[in-house]
Amino acid sequence: MAKLSAHQLPLKIRAGDKTDVRAQFAALCWRIKDGKVQICLITSRTRGRWILPKGWPMHKQTPASAAATEAFEEAGVTGDASDTCLGVYTYTKPLPAGEAPIVTMVYPLHVTKTHKIWPEKGQRRRKWFGQRKAAKQLSEPDLQRIVAMFQPHPVATDATNAGIAAPAKKPI
Repeated sequence: MAKLSAHQLPLKIRAGDKTDVRAQFAALCWRIKDGKVQICLITSRTRGRWILPKGWPMHKQTPASAAATEAFEEAGVTGDASDTCLGVYTYTKPLPAGEAPIVTMVYPLHVTKTHKIWPEKGQRRRKWFGQRKAAKQLSEPDLQRIVAMFQPHPVATDATNAGIAAPAKKPI
């Protein structure tokens, strides 16, 4: 599925209460087209808002690998994932048992293939945006900043520069 620069250890999942603070991993799916950075956003299933592909931790997968799995399942994209977290944002997720606070870590995924068929194709829309426009489509201010300030680097073979976003752009 995705090539991964694996410097992180896979996670062991422990049971917890559904309304405890929970973690999710998001994929900032990016590509270069006509010399410009493009970001892939998808719609949420419930309200149709533009979001990044994201999901819960997966047993024996690193956070970046889990984010890459979600990118394929939700957006139909695969590529080179980096285990360098670009940033963290929070939101509240409605659940049947109430609301749960969610802390979401964002990992870059350099998209090398866009699939025509994927598991959640009938449930979501996928669209590529320019970087600034993508940031403006998102609801969470911290996520907007992560997307706006992202500086893409292809996944490297060493930990010193693998997918690290240097803070050089002005925030939106």
